[in-house]
Amino acid sequence: MPGVTVKDLDQHVVTKALASFLKKSGKVVVPVQAEFIKTGKFKETAPTEADWFFTRCASIMRHLYIRSPSGVAAFTKVYGGRKRNGTHPSHYCRSSDGCIRKALQALEAARMVEKHPDGGRKLTSKGQRDMDRIANQIVVKQRNANKEALT
Repeated sequence: MPGVTVKDLDQHVVTKALASFLKKSGKVVVPVQAEFIKTGKFKETAPTEADWFFTRCASIMRHLYIRSPSGVAAFTKVYGGRKRNGTHPSHYCRSSDGCIRKALQALEAARMVEKHPDGGRKLTSKGQRDMDRIANQIVVKQRNANKEALT
């Protein structure tokens, strides 16, 4: 069986599986202010999902797997969105850099991400190994579900 990587799978499935892994492992510490902050100035309210911080960390790890190294400024562009200006036209707006920075710091404390010498951050070998292992588990679950559906 050839090896399966994160690039071969659906991004939503990988992000959800990785977020549940980060939550179960207990290595990623959620900052105290996570329940009060908005993820961008273009948002009206804070995230309603209780585990949004783990989802953001998983999304950042997936992004670093595909495009490494990346810094906080690059992630503010990725997670940016449309700001509504009332009667004026809407414009693109970058996301908050504080929650991205806290997520990267939490991943660094868990030894999943490290600073790159040329700037930005990259995955460690441990982080990449965990992500590949999760991708293989997803494929095995999908194959077992397909076999059960055929029988």
